[in-house]
Amino acid sequence: MSQQHKVVIFDWDGTVVDSIEHIADCLHQAATDLGFPALERAAYRDIIGLGMVEALEALYPGISRDEMKAIRDGYGSYFFARMVTPKEVFEGMADILVDLNAGGRHCAVATGKSRRGLDRALESSELGGHFALTRCADETRSKPDPAMLEEILAHFSITPDEAVMIGDTRYDLEMARRIGMPSIGVEWGVHDREELGRYEPLAVVSQVAELRNVLGL
Repeated sequence: MSQQHKVVIFDWDGTVVDSIEHIADCLHQAATDLGFPALERAAYRDIIGLGMVEALEALYPGISRDEMKAIRDGYGSYFFARMVTPKEVFEGMADILVDLNAGGRHCAVATGKSRRGLDRALESSELGGHFALTRCADETRSKPDPAMLEEILAHFSITPDEAVMIGDTRYDLEMARRIGMPSIGVEWGVHDREELGRYEPLAVVSQVAELRNVLGL
């Protein structure tokens, strides 16, 4: 990849940290505690990347705001009972962040997580210092709306072709495609190569070492 990409934007869950199964577990537990039907594992996994409101509306159509709040509260209790540790960062990802910064490229995060959730994860994973800017679904709009990316571009005063979005879901890649931003799909999260490939990424990688190569590191 050319050095023209001044800002490298990462999704968080399933891209930087191995948290997909924990999220699915917490969603299942919080919902079934309140009497909502248990869903197939694939359903919980498929909505990871969306903001929580959009995720719950997709999982349980017609859910009320009060029911949504109850699930969110339960989810938070389960999720934060186990903090992300450096061991849950995908091997080699921290080195990529270090090398990107050393090469003069900024790193950012665009995530469906809440601000509270991301801030805690950035601290507990020990990765917070690598990111110049982070944007969360609860302070803007959920993926695949490109609002998060547009805010990041505005912050750095760059155009879409000067950045690249890296993510494990179709929501990440669709978000980038909507504003003409290049993207890279990673196969170690939610969606597979075929699904990611539909959004015309620069590449879909199956290993962190491949991501390094695509980024020109």
